[in-house]
Amino acid sequence: MINQTSVQLGSVRSVIRELFEYGKKRKAQIGEDKVFDFSLGNPSVAPPQIVEDTLIDILTNGDPVEVHGYTSAQGDASVRKAVADYINSQFAVGIGADNIYMTCGAAASLCITLNALLNEGDEVITIAPYFPEYKVFTEHARGKLVPVLGEEGTFQPDIEAIKAAITPNTKAILINSPNNPSGVVYTEQAITELCKVLQECKENGQTIYLISDEPYRELVFGGVKVPYIMNYYRDSIVCYSYSKSLSLPGERIGYIAVNPAMEGAAEVYAAVCGAGRALGYVCAPALFQKLIARVIGTTSDISVYKNNRDVLVQALESYGYEVVRPDGAFYLFVKSLEPDSDAFAERAKDYELLIVSAKSFGVEGYVRISYCVSPDMLARSLPAFRALAESYKK
Repeated sequence: MINQTSVQLGSVRSVIRELFEYGKKRKAQIGEDKVFDFSLGNPSVAPPQIVEDTLIDILTNGDPVEVHGYTSAQGDASVRKAVADYINSQFAVGIGADNIYMTCGAAASLCITLNALLNEGDEVITIAPYFPEYKVFTEHARGKLVPVLGEEGTFQPDIEAIKAAITPNTKAILINSPNNPSGVVYTEQAITELCKVLQECKENGQTIYLISDEPYRELVFGGVKVPYIMNYYRDSIVCYSYSKSLSLPGERIGYIAVNPAMEGAAEVYAAVCGAGRALGYVCAPALFQKLIARVIGTTSDISVYKNNRDVLVQALESYGYEVVRPDGAFYLFVKSLEPDSDAFAERAKDYELLIVSAKSFGVEGYVRISYCVSPDMLARSLPAFRALAESYKK
């Protein structure tokens, strides 16, 4: 018999992907302009012009053999140095090229990191709401995901609840800030308190790694600060992707950064390299490694997302919805208008609104609206949101 867990995972897509596929079919039936698809975190903003210009230059003037050939398994040394130099310029953590592992996006970064750290039965705490694939990634690495609900209303980390969830089997805490699906940015106070808890565990003989999933780091509004965990806790690893900051989700390029100050950093990095080897995640796309080295530090025009956020929040609150105000990413977490968020998301389809129930994110009673859409589509969707709210008042 073949692996039945894999059969199950392959037979049923994630809730988000199922809704996205439903949207494609619905658009073919009634017209794309009549469906308001807020399902997928797929950037609507084009990459900055420098990305296209640099790709053209690399393809036009580069050595074709080198451009399309293998790099070192962990990534080209000059690219890894460029990434390390940029991190140091921003956060002064003393990281080097041999602490960087280039990957096919944040998903690969997380899978490699979890497989590098976990042994059979190890536990990984994460803060709900959380990205649903965390459970898949953790269980494939032979671990157990332990969700801990964030503070009600703000969804900041609940430090006391996290402390209560730590057991002798806890190997890591996985955080995501700015958060998918809530858009919440964890405050410096919350990160400081969390790291204090982990340091106390360290002093009592238990090393718990802090893994930060950071595809949305640059997508913040109003000058909000996203604490860089290496500045707060030594046993930390950053999993990064350029999918959102450069609008390159389909190109699958990112990295793992192992804190050079952690105890046994060289061994952890070796484990990362070994896990990448075992999973077949070696030699991230060479063309896009070369691109990153030349455009690092640039971002897409995130003002579009801020404007979308402001328009959507103002409109929904005026219709009577209760929202969690996001400081980052491009997601809005909205309280459903009935206790069952699955039923609410299903009812929204009657108005051609495709929004994701938060049950799959580990939280009941909310939905996620992914507002990385065109401003025109957003504006056209507002009457549907109003009609949906009014249907609950009748």
